[in-house]
Amino acid sequence: MSEDLNPVVPVDENVEEQPVEIQEEVVETPAAEPESEKETAKNDFSNKGLKEIVDTFKELIEGENMQQLYKNAEALKAAFYKNLRKEKIASGLLQPAGETPEAAETEETVSYNPFAEIERGFKDLYGEYKAKRAVYTQELEKQKEENYQAKLAVIDDLKNLVEASEDLKETFPKFREIQNRWRAIGPVPQARVKDLYDTYQHYVELFYDYVKINKEFRDLDFKKNLEAKEKLCERAEALSDEEDAVGAFRTLQKLHEQWKELGPVSKEFRDSIWERFRAATAVINKKHQAYFESQKGNQKENFEAKSALCEKVEAIAATDIKDSTDWNKLTKEIENIQKEWKKIGFASKKENQKVYDRFRAACDEFFSKKRDYYSAFKNQMQDNLARKIELCEKAEALKESTEWKKTTEEIIELQKVWKEIGPVSRKKSEQIWKRFRAACDEFFSNRDKHFGSQDNEQVENLNKKRSLIEEIREYAIEDRDEAREALREFQDRWNAIGFVPFKEKARIQDAFRKVMNEKFAEFRDGGSRYVAKAERAVRSERDRLVQKFMKKEQEIATWENNMGFFSQSKNAEALLEELNKKIDIAREELAKLEEEIKEFDRQHEQA
Repeated sequence: MSEDLNPVVPVDENVEEQPVEIQEEVVETPAAEPESEKETAKNDFSNKGLKEIVDTFKELIEGENMQQLYKNAEALKAAFYKNLRKEKIASGLLQPAGETPEAAETEETVSYNPFAEIERGFKDLYGEYKAKRAVYTQELEKQKEENYQAKLAVIDDLKNLVEASEDLKETFPKFREIQNRWRAIGPVPQARVKDLYDTYQHYVELFYDYVKINKEFRDLDFKKNLEAKEKLCERAEALSDEEDAVGAFRTLQKLHEQWKELGPVSKEFRDSIWERFRAATAVINKKHQAYFESQKGNQKENFEAKSALCEKVEAIAATDIKDSTDWNKLTKEIENIQKEWKKIGFASKKENQKVYDRFRAACDEFFSKKRDYYSAFKNQMQDNLARKIELCEKAEALKESTEWKKTTEEIIELQKVWKEIGPVSRKKSEQIWKRFRAACDEFFSNRDKHFGSQDNEQVENLNKKRSLIEEIREYAIEDRDEAREALREFQDRWNAIGFVPFKEKARIQDAFRKVMNEKFAEFRDGGSRYVAKAERAVRSERDRLVQKFMKKEQEIATWENNMGFFSQSKNAEALLEELNKKIDIAREELAKLEEEIKEFDRQHEQA
């Protein structure tokens, strides 16, 4: 309730039924209210969907009940935007509290808004409502002026009736008709209420005092008026039990308006009935005054509490915020402050709107800066998307390459660059990542198949060497010269077979050496034994270097492949750094081994 209502202060009726002297307030629904905090009775639309809210608003606008429309317009607006925000969060268009832009979108959308149409439709309806309300206000003021003129005409008729000298049977019905006309006319401009009422009451009193009325009709009218005033007294007295002092005071005002419309009672009851009504009025006035006195202390505390919240929001709004994590954290803090604000009651009428405007300005400044930040952030995400598309194209160009070592290094480098690029919009993030990952996975899969086929070849070589050993074991020596030739042939065939799995190398080599010694022991002449032994030594040393080279190369490939997976894991920087160090050391060792093998081959070719 507004705090500028003047208390109802009745004065005595005199013995001739003086008018009730009160500060009259015409209680009517305002055409427009200031945009500030206030208590308003309204329906709860929070459980309705967006379309239901729009349909309800449209139905009210198209209807004829402006009072109902005004009563519910703001509640509909609040419910619509509250539900709209929930819908946007549920659809991924807005960021829930506590998330970062990498995991979800922020309050600033980075994609097409599917709710734009219904939001625009609601705004159009709200604009139509405001226009209709403005027209209604103008019509209301015009109607009040027309009512004023109509009541002046009624007063003229009443004046003429008082001055006329007609038969009672004709005069009294006319008087009743004038009273009914007066009551039927609506409110008039507030500034003219008192003078208009005083004039009307003056002629009503003249009518009762100077028009010669039949006592029977007069007494009957007095009786009816007394009964009506007694009921008003009972209702006024019952208000003393109301806990809501403001509501009781407002109801009392309406009872006074009804009291003024009633005619006089007989002289013997005039003082007593008025004293009874005035006594009930005094109780309510006292409670109403006490209520507002008690509010003054609370209002001061409320003002101080709200001023403190203003200072908090102003400090946050002045903060230089650099990243989305801080924006999310401070946004949550602002929202909590806003919730705390709503729990605080009103300040004084003089200060309440000022402190509210200060708080609103600080909040607006914060969210304006946030919109600017995310507008720039959106542009950055577009740039990030373009850079990631470029990396996808490079990875796709490399996925069929068979230069395993070189391409592995290039793919790993692309993955490092990918990780350094900032986020893209949620709508595109998963799609672009799958594209990049697919190209990388295809290359590593091809590489793994290649090295897997090498392993199969080594197994096949092992089987060939086992077969050759069995063939040597079954060989029957019949001629010494042929045997010497067979020895060299077996040795050449053995050397021609490629590498075997590393873990089988020593075992199969020992088996070959054993079967050769057993089969050709009698041909251990110095030259052939020396040559065979030398060849075995050379082959064994070269095999050792090659096996060591291949093992190191396989280790590097395994580590690089692991990096392809670890590069997208969170908190993997330390592991990746360790793998990089291992790979660098292994590459140096690999280069040395390669040089040793080349040098070994050069020396033995010369020998």
